[in-house]
Amino acid sequence: MKPTYRLLAVLLVAISALPAAAQDWQPTEKIDHYNVNGTTPMALYQSIGERGPKLSLGRVIAHTTFKLTWQRDYQQQGAACVLATAKPRLIITYTLPKPAQKLAPDVAAKWKAFYDGIVEHEKLHGEFMRDLTQQIQDVSIGLRDENDPGCKKVRAALQAQLKPISDAHVARHSEYDRVEMSPGGAVHQLILSFLNP
Repeated sequence: MKPTYRLLAVLLVAISALPAAAQDWQPTEKIDHYNVNGTTPMALYQSIGERGPKLSLGRVIAHTTFKLTWQRDYQQQGAACVLATAKPRLIITYTLPKPAQKLAPDVAAKWKAFYDGIVEHEKLHGEFMRDLTQQIQDVSIGLRDENDPGCKKVRAALQAQLKPISDAHVARHSEYDRVEMSPGGAVHQLILSFLNP
């Protein structure tokens, strides 16, 4: 059976410039569940199709979103400006299905294997988001212009650095989903294993 629902990563980035310090950071991870009805694998899967998160391309099994904001300390040093620190605040949210009814032991075991596989897939999207954040921090700290009163040049230089990083990040997510959800891919196999007797 060919799967009709896909996992998608929704990339929500908000970047703000606020004074701060400290380079050490840890993301905050959240899990939001949505209820699915049914007591058989097929009924549960059909409920996912009816109740799963609705994105631009339709309903999906699960998805990962993130919000990324920054506290940045631009320091004027005479005529020069340096971006001394850049501290991220990354919130990753995983939206995942959860059965609304108690399942028989055999169905519960199949659900657990299916759910655990979906979580593993989504967690890697979360790792990609951590990587993105670290890459942005790496190109931010120490960015300097020797003739930049008001720090306008350094801010513009940072924005120029962010686009290729963001583009590569989006491409990485897309390629990961393409491989995982193609016939024979890990997500495709999860769905088949869940639905087949």
